[in-house]
Amino acid sequence: MQGKERFIPLNFHIFFDKLKIAKNMNHKFKKTILLLGDIFILYSSLYLTLFLRYLEPVSLSKWQNHFWPFSFIFPVWIIIFYISDLYNLHLAINNPDFFKRTIRASGIASLLSIAFFYADPYIQISPKTNLLIYVFVFIFLFILWRRFFNWSLKSYLPKNKIAFIGKNDLVNELINIFKKNPHLGIKVSLITNDYEKQMDGIKTISDINNLDKDIKERNINTIVLASDPHQSEKLRSALFKCLPLNISFINISDFYENITGKVPLNSLNKMWFLEKLSKEKKEWEILIKRFFDFLGALFLLFLTAPFWPLIAIIIKLESKGPVFIKMKRAGKNNKAFKMLKFRSMREEGNKRTPTIKNDPRITKFGAFMRKTRIDEIPQIINILINDMSFVGPRPERPELIKDLEKLIPFYNERTLVKPGVTGWDQVSGEYHSPSLEDSLKKLQYDLFYIKNRSLYLDLSIILKTIKTVLSRKGI
Repeated sequence: MQGKERFIPLNFHIFFDKLKIAKNMNHKFKKTILLLGDIFILYSSLYLTLFLRYLEPVSLSKWQNHFWPFSFIFPVWIIIFYISDLYNLHLAINNPDFFKRTIRASGIASLLSIAFFYADPYIQISPKTNLLIYVFVFIFLFILWRRFFNWSLKSYLPKNKIAFIGKNDLVNELINIFKKNPHLGIKVSLITNDYEKQMDGIKTISDINNLDKDIKERNINTIVLASDPHQSEKLRSALFKCLPLNISFINISDFYENITGKVPLNSLNKMWFLEKLSKEKKEWEILIKRFFDFLGALFLLFLTAPFWPLIAIIIKLESKGPVFIKMKRAGKNNKAFKMLKFRSMREEGNKRTPTIKNDPRITKFGAFMRKTRIDEIPQIINILINDMSFVGPRPERPELIKDLEKLIPFYNERTLVKPGVTGWDQVSGEYHSPSLEDSLKKLQYDLFYIKNRSLYLDLSIILKTIKTVLSRKGI
């Protein structure tokens, strides 16, 4: 019996990792199908457009003349779809917002396509009429394809039937998320709970002696542990009997993180940081990131420098004060630095208190700069001198960090990486004020970024930031 006691916890660690990989594979599989389907629709729409345009079978020469030029612009369409959040599996197809995003993304992509075709004299096609027909054909087929995809999620595509072992606030929050997003393909089939016999139509059991039979009977493929099996011999034995069923195990903290993009605060302790934040596996990415930060900042400085004098003149004409402001911020490892911004507030009576919604200190041009992120442009200098990166947790005032770390455990640990001009929290779709409640949410997003940071995640954040700027949703 003692041998089993030593063996079982080790297996739980292995299977926790197994489920995390399986869940990510399932998520990536759905997105891969979505991407491949979109590519198929792009080319199918082109073929149908040529048929409708000339009302005859499309010849090989005509197809080849259009295939290669359009193949150059289709990656741009895909990027615009991504920026428009059309690869977000949480976006329901029957939501009016989906149709709005589709039409807007197709319109922007079409304008860029027209510019491309007319800018290249070597392209031997006249795309004006074809593109007009193409847009209508594509939107029609695209919406049909996405409706089919969402229907397939419910019927055929792989989905997780999960069981929660135990019940807490995270479980309640996740159940609400799955109810609001049925197209995610996650169904809660079972909960172990000593108190409630039925919960929101979900079967609950208090006796776990026959857990393996209940799991098998409901075809559950994922067990999410909200209770710690290391604290209960009975629970360990019940879960151990489930191993032959070839199901996956994951703890509630990792599962919550995968679904929400946030780290649950109740899982944080010193061991979390020691286990999750490995510098070795990130070292090469840090060097590559610094290289692209420097090149990108240099390019943007060259691109925007001619506009700086004009911006300076408008700022000076609208209100008295300096063109630039230097704000003391906490950088990596809490090292203070001066962050540069174009001034967007009046200086008269400005006590430098945190900004509030509809802040009366903000000038008209300042409001425009904040919406379009123009006021952030001088931070290019901060990136060049290595105080900041393009992507990372937004830098806070040192005095604010000092106050918040007394109220929020591990708040200071968000400075373990270089701060950024934009970050995971900034593209979360939520506005976070300096309040204690919002600072907690901000920390959840920032720690998720620090744990999962990668070049891919940085690129994703940059693309989503572009979407935010184009939609003029200031943060």
